[in-house]
Amino acid sequence: MSDAALIRSARDAGIQEAAPLLPLRVRALGLTFGSAQVLRDVNLDLSARGCTMVMGANGAGKTHLLKVLHGLTVPTSGQIDWGGHSALEATARQSLVFQRPVLLRRSVAANVDFVLRSRSKPRDRRDALLDHVGLLHKARQPARLLSGGEAQRLALARALATEPEVLFLDEPTASLDPASVRSIETIVSQARDRGVRIIFVTHDIGQARRLADDVLFLSAGRVAEHSPADIFFRAPQSAVARDYLNGRITV
Repeated sequence: MSDAALIRSARDAGIQEAAPLLPLRVRALGLTFGSAQVLRDVNLDLSARGCTMVMGANGAGKTHLLKVLHGLTVPTSGQIDWGGHSALEATARQSLVFQRPVLLRRSVAANVDFVLRSRSKPRDRRDALLDHVGLLHKARQPARLLSGGEAQRLALARALATEPEVLFLDEPTASLDPASVRSIETIVSQARDRGVRIIFVTHDIGQARRLADDVLFLSAGRVAEHSPADIFFRAPQSAVARDYLNGRITV
């Protein structure tokens, strides 16, 4: 598909300016692939501000939940209400950063330019976005030559270029060095402080302690616990969360 067609498609996916997407209300959400039920009777309420850290063992359903909430996967059952909008309607006002970013085979600057054009955003924001994530000095460099941490920061710059109300992050710092983790956590914290609602999947308990306002803990596709961060880490209510925090193997 040509650049022009991609841009038209992105524009067509937009929705008119409307009421805020939050709070979020999810009821009886289920997702099944064949005989595998990966999300089971998920009920969830999220407030308008803050950072929700989504935790749980591998296979708990964390990534599937993000994709369903973001409108990328249609649930088998249940309801998602983003401030009166469906998940599909809300997608254009959200951004998602994956664990392994997919970058355009162009320069660092051109990756951000494409997003700004597709969302009809001012092109003069590009340098400020790159500076914000520490990549302005690499603007002319091919994106494929970036390190893992730099590539993830570019993915964040592209996500923030859309001016999202909600930012989903699916283990964005997995396998990165400590300096890169710190840089990305800083960018995410600054976005939260500006009012962007953060929903962040992580296996890193230390990271969750640093960033979380609340913790959503999944087990076998169900919500085992959803608590304010201080309560979750001090006195988790579910046995599976206690085992996870104590380093016991959970399935």
